[in-house]
Parts: sequence; structure tokens; C-alpha cells
Amino acid sequence: MYPLMLTKSTTFIIGPVAEVLGLLMNGIFWVLNKIGIPNIGLSIIFFTIIIYMALMPLTVKQQKFSKLQSKMTPEINKIQAKYKNKKDQDSMMKQNEEMQAVYKKYGVSASGSCVQLIIQMPILFALYQVIYKIPAYVTQVKDAFFPLVTNLISQSGAIEYLQGTTAAKTFANQFTSANFTGNVGSTVSNTLIDVLNKFSTAEWTALADKFPSLGVEITNTTSLLTRYNNFLGLNMGDSPWFAMKTYWAAGVYGLAIASVFIPVLSAVTQWVNIKLMPQQQATGNQQQDSMMNSMKTMNLLMPLMSAYFCFTLPAGMGLYWVAGAVIRSVQQVFINKHIDKMDIDAMIAKNLEKQQKKIAKSEGRETISQRMMNQYSQMNTKSIESGTTAKNTGMTQKQKDNALRNADRKYENRTYRKDSMAAKVNMVRDFNDTSSGPKQSDTDSGKEDK
Repeated sequence: MYPLMLTKSTTFIIGPVAEVLGLLMNGIFWVLNKIGIPNIGLSIIFFTIIIYMALMPLTVKQQKFSKLQSKMTPEINKIQAKYKNKKDQDSMMKQNEEMQAVYKKYGVSASGSCVQLIIQMPILFALYQVIYKIPAYVTQVKDAFFPLVTNLISQSGAIEYLQGTTAAKTFANQFTSANFTGNVGSTVSNTLIDVLNKFSTAEWTALADKFPSLGVEITNTTSLLTRYNNFLGLNMGDSPWFAMKTYWAAGVYGLAIASVFIPVLSAVTQWVNIKLMPQQQATGNQQQDSMMNSMKTMNLLMPLMSAYFCFTLPAGMGLYWVAGAVIRSVQQVFINKHIDKMDIDAMIAKNLEKQQKKIAKSEGRETISQRMMNQYSQMNTKSIESGTTAKNTGMTQKQKDNALRNADRKYENRTYRKDSMAAKVNMVRDFNDTSSGPKQSDTDSGKEDK
């Protein structure tokens, strides 16, 4: 099976999520086209808004946990200090029990916001797949490459030429020669679309010069792609670094400077977003404080890294990061106001109440079979002690002792966990089976005892 970039992501979990998000992106583009503004830049902005609004409940839960964590941290640190130099199993178990008690006290789980992060991670990775491979998920953008791709396949020397382009070399680890020469379904068509989708303006010009007979198809395709990709004068398919060099060399200094706008805006919005996030305070725990300082250093570097990546990746990715940072910042302002107004003590009390109801419900969920086992065990355990059931009435003391020893021996040899309900019930059953009537073994034992 050939690896196809245009066949959408097939990565575990991320692939199906990207498929769903791709349908959303395709729907947004279709609506924009219907109202006469089919634009990838606008589609990315609306797409990002919808996704982050959908993720907002998870973000709020994450922020609530952070707020509760600031209240729990002193108690957790105290427990950790208490068992700091105790590495034996008993001490570690006691430490874990005391920490679990603190989590129960505040009505939160030890995993905290991990669940929210686990849910968000596949979504964020899938977002990247959709935006980076727009033609794979947006039907109208893919259709813009036809009939050019069909004519390129039939054009002598065109396949070999495309294989040698800079755009094709970016897929060196994904494509093989079979992707360009195979005849399995739409393999070659998809491969050419992937390559052409990465073409710079200079590469489109070179392609037109190399195959002048395809000039009309090339012009129509680039016109459509320009219409789709152009956002505020910037081509969402070009990297800002490439656009800046191209416009500067052409003497179009205004657009050259504007090309830097997205990377700079990305760094600024990322910095604002980080500043709005709740800041952790020193805990007094050396390990945690060290991790907190490392996180602060990363927070300082992230805006710079964001600017760098936005320079080198297509402007559409940079626009997504800018839109995401702006939306997160706006959300964070409202979340901060919401959480600041919250009564933390009331929140803790509410969480505790939920926890206690959950425990009570769990403890009260006794199945019919468990009740039967309990009743059977209690009834027959009493019969062992009193020896008054119908089965053992009339048994001699010696026979009772033999039956009890026999049941006990079976109890010891069984695979049931000792002291479990199943073990006790089966012990009683064995006693009753043995005591239901004098067996030869019991008679023999009795004779031997005599």
C-alpha cells in the first residue's frame, strides 16, 4: 500500500478525529463559497473559533483544578516531608493513603487535569493535520488542481520534472518512485496534488516555462488557489520567510514588511496568553519549585519558538496559531473572572458531597448473589457452632469433629483467597456435605479414634 499524504491522516485516534474536523472545515469553506468569499484564511479563523469554544468546558475544569491545587499543595507537601526519608513499603503505603485522603477531602481525583489534557491532545494534533493538508479535507480546494493534474500525468517528462522539485523533496520520507509511476487508484493524482500544494510562486512560474502547452491550466489553477489562499494580501500557502524575500527582491517593500506580521503577531499573542494563565506560586518543595522554574523558562521561550515556526511554515499555520492564541486569551479573561468570583470553600464542600454520595452509592450496591451468599454463610456458620440443622441432627460429637476437620482441610487446599466470602461459603457447604450422613471414611476415622 502506498503512503498517500492526500488520503488524510491514518494515525491511531488522530486519523478519525482529523476526519471529523475535516468535515467541519469542508463545511465552513462550503458556506463561505456560497456567500461569495471562499477563503482558506477565513475558514481557519472560523474553524479555530468553533473548536476552542467546544473545548471551553474542559478548559474551565482544568482551571478549577489548578485553583484547588493551590489550596491542596501545602497539605500534600506536608505529607511528602513527613515521609521524605522513609522508603520502606509500609511508609510508602501510608503516604499514599494520606495523600488520597487529601484528594478526597477536596473532592478531586489524583489525576487532576490529566483527563482534560488527554482529551485535548488528539484534537490539537488532528487540527494540525487538517490545516496542514487542506486539499485532503476540503473538496473544493482539491478540485482546483484539476484538470491540470490529469494533463500533467499524460504530459511527457512532467512526472520526472515534478519529482526533482524542491516541493517533492519535502516528502522524501513519505514518497517512493511508485507514488509517481504507480497505477493504483488515484495514487499518482494525489501525489501530484500534494507536491503542487507545496509549490511556491517561483515554482509555479518555472512549471509554466517548462511546459508552455499547459499554460492555460496552470493559470486557471494558480488563479483559483490565489483566490482561496489570499488573506489580507498574504498567500496562506507561502511561508512568511519566502514571501518576505520574494517581495523584497521585487521591490514591493510594503508586502515584504507585511509578511512579518503573522510571525510577530504570533509571538505577541502567545506571550499575552501565557501572562493571562494562572501563575503557580512557590511551594517550598524543592522538586516542584525546580519544575515550576523550568516551566517559566519554557513560557519565555515559547513565543520566540512560535515566531520562528511561523516564519518557516505556511502562513495558514501561523494564522491558526494567532487565532488560537487570541481566542484562548479572550476565554482566559472570562475564565479568570468566573473563577475569581467562585467560593473555593463552597466548591470543596460541593465536591466532598458528590464524593460521599458516590461512595455511599457504591457501598450500597449489593447484588442479589452477594446477599444470598451472606445469608447462606451466616445460617450455616451458626449450624456449625450449634450442630442443630436437619442434616447433622443425631450426629455424634466425634462425627461432627471429623466433618469439621474435613471441611477445614478442603478450605486450606482450595484456590479461594482465605477469609473471602467464597471460601467461607464453600467451607460450610463441604461441612454440610460431609455431615449429611456417616461416610465410610468418617466411620473408619471414628474407629481409629476409638
